[in-house]
Amino acid sequence: MSLTAEMRRSIDQIRDYLFGGGYPDPVGNAEQLSFLFFFFLSETIDDENGKRAEVLKEPHASIFDGEWPLHRAENATLPAVREGGPTATVLHTATQAIARSRFRWSFWARELAGDPLVQFVRDEVFPFFAEIGAAGAHDFMRGARLGITDPTVLTQVVRLVDDLDLAEADSDTKGDLFEHVLRQIRQAGELGQFRTPRHIIRRIVEMVDPAIGETIYDPAAGTAGFLVAAYNHIRLAHSSPEAIALTEVEGKIQQRGLGDLLTPHDLDTLQKRTFHGNDVDPKMVRLATMNLTLRGLTQVRILQRNVLTSMLDDARKIELGQPREGYDVVLANPPFSGRVDKARIVDAVRVGSTTSTELLFLKYMQDSLREGGRAAVVVPEGVLFGSSGAHQELRRQLVENNRVDAVLSLPGGVFQPYSGVKTSVLFFHKGGRTGQVLFLHVEEDGYELDANHDTPNEDDDLPRLTKVYAQRDTSLSQWEAREPEAEWNENWWFADAATLRSNNYNLTASRYRPLSEAQAGHLHPLELIDDVIARELEFAREMETLRIMVREMDK
Repeated sequence: MSLTAEMRRSIDQIRDYLFGGGYPDPVGNAEQLSFLFFFFLSETIDDENGKRAEVLKEPHASIFDGEWPLHRAENATLPAVREGGPTATVLHTATQAIARSRFRWSFWARELAGDPLVQFVRDEVFPFFAEIGAAGAHDFMRGARLGITDPTVLTQVVRLVDDLDLAEADSDTKGDLFEHVLRQIRQAGELGQFRTPRHIIRRIVEMVDPAIGETIYDPAAGTAGFLVAAYNHIRLAHSSPEAIALTEVEGKIQQRGLGDLLTPHDLDTLQKRTFHGNDVDPKMVRLATMNLTLRGLTQVRILQRNVLTSMLDDARKIELGQPREGYDVVLANPPFSGRVDKARIVDAVRVGSTTSTELLFLKYMQDSLREGGRAAVVVPEGVLFGSSGAHQELRRQLVENNRVDAVLSLPGGVFQPYSGVKTSVLFFHKGGRTGQVLFLHVEEDGYELDANHDTPNEDDDLPRLTKVYAQRDTSLSQWEAREPEAEWNENWWFADAATLRSNNYNLTASRYRPLSEAQAGHLHPLELIDDVIARELEFAREMETLRIMVREMDK
């Protein structure tokens, strides 16, 4: 089944109800909904595991077997079931434990309401599932707390979640439903984290083409958009024609594959040895974990970790199942415009004296790849032309010590409503040296480039440019066979390493665009505006860096 308009309306109703009930934080609300989804699905998953074990004649220990020692036994108002009658709430003053079966969603969520619901969920349900989470592959519930404490609001939200019928939905529908929840997050994080548009992520993943058996890593995972897209890409590549369906997502039709050609060994590899990620924000770790869990990736571990201020030794990597030699694929949109305290930056990621997160992350991602591994990284435009020593040194390392394959220049406005910052995507391989770099210029990405950037339209350069990238050798031959004096009307072109060196390793697409005199005089005003804004922002950042350096010298 696919995500229906009714399901979307239900999620919007929950959002509106929370906002109207005094809970305006969309990130906090998404986190609370992820907990409720987890509580709901735990019963379904446990029942399915029990049925599977019965068929296979294997032992099964339900998480709902046995008793639970109450955390608030001295004054707890708890649900009690009367034989043949409705659930009542009675005061237990002597009870020290209750049956774990009472933590099934079908018991407490459908029978309790008001203050008893708040008390039971806050004092018992959250600790119960925190224990479950701590015993799993990831500590999803660590530090989790009930945030919806108004009795009327919690009662209504629980009822609305129950009405979603998550148990009847397949993993793709559950994932799409949760993505609709995540779309409500419309502000940037403190370090400049942005939710990457999913259609951009899908194109980037298609261009990198991750395969089964490769390790895939996002060091700033956010809500796990890149990892989910990589999983969907692999499933589509291993689907028979009859197992591929078309579905509408965010106003666009896309292919989805069931992955029916994946072997049991392949599925085990995807669950345990393929996907890796970190995020510094515990809320993002929980949202990422839920996003993966709803799609069936229940054993993928997202770590709460700042890779710029901490390192893992080989023993810890082995313990976490991470490849010591580096990852095959890195896909990331690291935080923009953030800064890290200079004293906390680990030596391995230092580039000159910079404390800018986008530069430090780019250095870290180079080092995280195995030899021959490949990366696609979203960067603010200033990374590509900034004149500071750190900017130029990082670009020099990219060009001279690695193989820069392409730069995908995105239009300003792609990251609305978070920011109008101009961005590009860097594609490179670890090791070797750069030869010819393909520059791809996107003017239209399939959505209106307005303040919200969520209205689909027919103007989309991405499909064709994706094909140009996939056929780079053919594209290069076409480029080299052109008449040098003739007008070049394509929105892609090449520049060789020697040209990059002569331009201080500048990697902006517009720097090398072949323009006739007539074309140069008629650049689109939006291109000129985007370029001016990007350069002004980078100038301001470099001035801020200089101010910090002067302050440190005065200490």
